Amino acid sequence: MALIDVVKCEVNDREFCYKFPSEDLRIGTQLVVYPAQTAFFVKGGKVCDEFTSGTHTIKTENIPLLNKLINLPFGGNTPFKAEVWFINQISKLDIKWGTPHPLQLEDPKYNIIVPVRAFGQYGIRVSDPRLFLETLIGNMTSFTAEKIEQYFKGKVIAQLNSLISQKIAQDNASILDVNAYLVDMSSYCNEQLNIIFNKYGIEVVEFSLMSINVPPDDPSLVKLKEAKDMAARLKITGKDVYQMERSFDVLDKAAKNEGAGGQIMSMGAGLGMGLGVGSVMGNMTSQMVNTDPVSPPPLPQNTTYYIYINGQQLGGQTEQNIAAFIGQGVVNRDTLVWKAGLPTWVKIVQLPELSHLFNSQTTPPPIPIQI
Repeated sequence: MALIDVVKCEVNDREFCYKFPSEDLRIGTQLVVYPAQTAFFVKGGKVCDEFTSGTHTIKTENIPLLNKLINLPFGGNTPFKAEVWFINQISKLDIKWGTPHPLQLEDPKYNIIVPVRAFGQYGIRVSDPRLFLETLIGNMTSFTAEKIEQYFKGKVIAQLNSLISQKIAQDNASILDVNAYLVDMSSYCNEQLNIIFNKYGIEVVEFSLMSINVPPDDPSLVKLKEAKDMAARLKITGKDVYQMERSFDVLDKAAKNEGAGGQIMSMGAGLGMGLGVGSVMGNMTSQMVNTDPVSPPPLPQNTTYYIYINGQQLGGQTEQNIAAFIGQGVVNRDTLVWKAGLPTWVKIVQLPELSHLFNSQTTPPPIPIQI
């Protein structure tokens, strides 16, 4: 086989690795490395010298590691055998991904488990050409983007199942609102996936979650929307008003039940719920009375008394009535009086709330009877 004068790699954008078809080289051969490429000399399965973009004339000086293996003499057009591998470092950005089966995720806000599907795309590029060549290539003459996708497809989907669940829980984001977090979640997944890919000299770029969704007719989605609606109503109207509205709904449904059995059940349900409504309304009224700064306090209730005058019991007498009797001389300090709670009749001056009526008396007492 003739000696090769020019070694270069011209492949399509899906090839990440390419092995030059001939190993018959010589000192003075031109090695052409295009931008976003790295070339390696390999001998006996050992990766030797590395070349970045540019045109390189092969000399013993620029292949020192390979020269030690094959003991090339200095100068001349000495032939030698070596493999030349090219690693393509362009970015491949159109790798699609999607969950083959729904992810069973629990909504962190409403604690309802829903089946979630997700899909998007990502890109890859070789970030460490030597590590990529040593860990993935082996003795394959080429390595395409499709092979990388096949190798990592299972790992990507398994990781995304966990990453999406973790991120939703961390952000406390409801499944119904999760699409508002797609950019942040995409960055998080990109960072975490790189931990896996970097072990093989590959970098994930432009990872994107395009959609996270639940089938619109799924029963769990209906429950989730109802839970969100209930939470919104509670927030707007308050717990007590919401409970009262729910009670009225139950009463209305119970009243529409037909048949004797339904009527009896309605009466029982209605009675219980009616009591609940009364309790709620009573609590609300109490709160309004206690918190309204302009409402007057309740009027004090007057105590009524029984007084014993001229051998008769006069009931329903107020403090004002008794004061008038004192002014008329009909009642004096020794007049007997009784009110609810007293075990027996007592003299009027023995009741503190009435004794002061004699201290403030402005009319003269009755004239004593002369004997």
